[in-house]
Amino acid sequence: MNKKQILSYGILAVAFTVFGAIASYKQDARAAAAAPTAVSQLYGQSLNDLNGKPQSLAQWKGKPLLVNFWASWCGPCVQEMPELSAMATQDGGKHVNVIGIGIDSPTNLVEFVKKTKVSYPLYVGGLGGTDLSRALGNANGGLPFTVLIGADGQVRKTYIGRLKFDQLRADIAKL
Repeated sequence: MNKKQILSYGILAVAFTVFGAIASYKQDARAAAAAPTAVSQLYGQSLNDLNGKPQSLAQWKGKPLLVNFWASWCGPCVQEMPELSAMATQDGGKHVNVIGIGIDSPTNLVEFVKKTKVSYPLYVGGLGGTDLSRALGNANGGLPFTVLIGADGQVRKTYIGRLKFDQLRADIAKL
């Protein structure tokens, strides 16, 4: 390879790097713009609690919020619930409020809580809850999916799969 070819390849590599950086910046900007919309969509929801009573999620607006999407048939979801309950009880909403949105039928969710004590509010999201979780960043629709939202309504972090509570506590401390 001669010097002219090397220089041409170098210029081409720099050009692709610049174009890639611009595309990445635009994608990040679109994601940042979409996040407040998704949080607004969350706060705009009215979901039934496990007693069948509609609850406006706007009641959580302006408060730091941990939203856990789960299902009674999801093993990792069930495994993390006792620790989420303990965290919700210990914190009492001082640093974060915990809510759960069940991607399941109301009957299954009610039967589940008869066997498992949960200390934070649970809402029935049904299959529509999957769309809400996707809007908040759950690209694959997997469970459990958890979103940490600051009091300012900004998504601070998302978690897919079973929570790592040491990391979660550190993230909450940064709110």
